[in-house]
Formats: sequence, structure tokens, C-alpha cells
Amino acid sequence: MKLAWPSSGTLALSEDAAAYQLTADALAEAKIPSVTAARLAPLFDRGFTDKEFKSELAFLLTTDELERYQPKILVAAQPVDWLFLIGLAVFTVTVVGYTVLGGFLAAVWTDLFQSVMMLVGVLVLLGLALGAVGGMEQATLRAVKVTGPDFAFGPGFDPRHEGRQYLPLGLAFSFFWVWVYAGLGSPAGMVRVMAGKSTEVIRKSIFLLSGYNALIYLPLVIICVCGRALVPDLPPGKTDEIIPRLALETTAQLTGGSFVAGLILAAPFGAVMATVSSYLVVIASGLVRDVYQRFINPDAGTHDLRRLSYIAMVLVGAIAVVANIRPVAYLQAIVVFSGTGAAATFCVPALMLAFWRRATLPGMLSAMLCGTGTMVGLYVLGFLGYGSNVLIGPVTTFRPYFLLDVDPLLWGLAVSLAAGVSVSMCTSPPDKALVSRLFDAEPTPVS
Repeated sequence: MKLAWPSSGTLALSEDAAAYQLTADALAEAKIPSVTAARLAPLFDRGFTDKEFKSELAFLLTTDELERYQPKILVAAQPVDWLFLIGLAVFTVTVVGYTVLGGFLAAVWTDLFQSVMMLVGVLVLLGLALGAVGGMEQATLRAVKVTGPDFAFGPGFDPRHEGRQYLPLGLAFSFFWVWVYAGLGSPAGMVRVMAGKSTEVIRKSIFLLSGYNALIYLPLVIICVCGRALVPDLPPGKTDEIIPRLALETTAQLTGGSFVAGLILAAPFGAVMATVSSYLVVIASGLVRDVYQRFINPDAGTHDLRRLSYIAMVLVGAIAVVANIRPVAYLQAIVVFSGTGAAATFCVPALMLAFWRRATLPGMLSAMLCGTGTMVGLYVLGFLGYGSNVLIGPVTTFRPYFLLDVDPLLWGLAVSLAAGVSVSMCTSPPDKALVSRLFDAEPTPVS
């Protein structure tokens, strides 16, 4: 919404787009000492790009001042991004509003419509991007020209030319697991399965979804290669902007281009809205049903539970807004962490529950705890600097310890499976009548 705002100027990638603008009042509020503030007086009320501003700070300040005050100065010099805040507000009111009003049913139906819009938008953008760049061969050649040969050949892109292996063999192997199991283990994904009318519908949906995902993800790979060729100077940390930039730039000369751009922009919006609404339902029901009703007020009535669910959704939405007022760079790293963390926690217990008659409650709890502990442990090791000398994966400080160059998800799934199976075998089996009722077409009658 920020990029598409009329006459916003946010599409500029040149030095015209000011990332920082320093004022004396902003420095005073940041409690920068007067001596340091006086050195920065030549910068007041001028616009700077990120590189220009940091270069000026390094020139005007002493080494000690730069080390102590640069983070505060950078925060103080960032102008209020009203377009982003307006977009965030509109998005939040819309998604929280229809989820509060419609609950689970609203999340399911909007998910369906938005998925259709996403498919249409991706396929339209695929044709426009390939047409603008002159085909897939030209897209690859131009991307390699502006980025370097590592863009198209293993072990992957090394933006800082520091010997980084973006995609070594172990990490490439891990990618065949990451997104499959991240989707399977997502609580928001699991809750959507509850909308299935029968197991037959779910089986047919699996085949339909596999074709749908092929029509979404493979074109997006091609689109992003075209994006690297068409928008080669996208700043670090701004990679999330590539789809809206391509949508607006490839439709600028078309008749009715604004309408087509809006259709394309509905695609990423639809994906985000569907996920957020599902998580609102999952979190609210977890807080109200699994915490409030189970431990605080077991006799709560329907009216109270509904009212508390509304309050929980609004509060969760408000927390999300506060957390995103200053969005983080390289959001993808957090998306990967949350997705793989949920997968390592819930995948094995879900599969045990669905396919193994001998699975027990202690076994599934052990699988959840051990999967979570493994993931968190590897990320803590990464945060503490273990494996920092091995330059693999994306350039971000939020990174795990890649044990044997493999994504932590695989270790989490392995430990979760081992714990779930071993603890289930060492504990009393579940009630046979209950297992028969869940697994057999004709349950064994209780004697």
C-alpha cells in the first residue's frame, strides 16, 4: 500500500529518496550530548540515503562517538513513515474486523477467495515480467550481468564477496523439507483442515493443492529472477518490495494499468491476510478455550467465551501493529524460523496421532518438547556465535547454527521422531476401544 500510494515517490531507488533527515529536536529527544549534536549541525534538515548518511556520520564524529551514539542517531533521523503506518492501519482494521465478525468461517472463505486472487495475480505478473525482460534466457543473462555468476550457479549469491556459500549441498537438500513440513506443521494450516467436509474432500484437496502450489511457487521463482534483472539496485533489506515494484512498473504503460496492478497486488495481500486471519483464530481459541476455560473458568458460558474471543483477537491484532511499527529487515529469516519451529514442534505428533495406533499422550508431548528444544537450541548457538566462521545461508544476524550444513528443521524432526516413538513404546498404550473408534471402519464393540 505504501508503494502504490498515488504520488508517494516511494518507487524511487535513487539518492532522491531520503532515508534519513536529521533535526536538532530529534537529537534532543534522543538525548545525544550537546557536544556531539553540535558536530552534526551541518546535517540538519537535509535528506540523505542510507549510505550517504552513515558516511557523513563517520566523517563528522570521533570513533568513540560513532560507536556510542550511531544507533540512537540513526533512529532519531528516520522520518515518520506515514504511508507505511496508514497501510498498516488499513490492513489491521480490515483483517481483524472480518475475523472478529465472521470467526473461523470468515477465515476459511476469505482464504479461498484470496487464494484464487493470488493465482490470478501471479500468472498475470509472470507474463508481464517475462515480456518486459524479453524471456527467461534474457532475464537470467541480465541478472547474472548485474549480480555476478553466483546468481545462477552454485553455491549461490555472495553479495559481499566474502566467500559465502549461500546454498551448499546440505542446505539445498534441506529446502526440500523446509517448506513442505513448515506448511504441514503450521497451526494456521492445521486449523483449515477442520473445514473439510469429509476425509474424501481432504484427499481430493491434497491433489488439488499440489497443482495449485506448482502454479504459484514455480512462477514466483521466475518472476523474482526477472525482478533481479529489471530492478537490479533494490537496497539490502528491501527485498519484500520486489513484487509491488514489478507490478507497478510492468503495468505503467498499459491501458488500464492501474487496475491490472491492483489485481496483481491483491496476490501478496491475499496471502498475508489469509495467514493472519487463521492465526488470529488459532491464538484466540487457544487463549480462550485451552487456557481460560480449562484452567480459570471451566463453567464459562457461550456468551462469555465469544466475548473473550473477540477481545483476544483485538488484543493480538494490536500487539502485531505495535511490533510492526518499525519492521525488521530480512523478514524472511523470521518467517523461516517461525515456520520451521512450528514444523519441528507439531509435525511428528500430528503424524503419530493420524497414522500410528500405538502413539501415546506422553510420547506426543515428548515429541513436541524435544522438537522445540532442538530448534531453539540451534538458534541460541547461532546467536552466541557458534558456526559464525562458516559463511553459509543468507546474510542476516538472525541465523541458527547449521550443524553439518543442514537446516535445524531436519535435526528438530529427527529428535522429535526419536523422542515420540521411544516414549510411546515405554508408556502404557492407549485405550483399545478409543483407538478402534478412531482408526477402524467398524469399531470393535466395547465388551
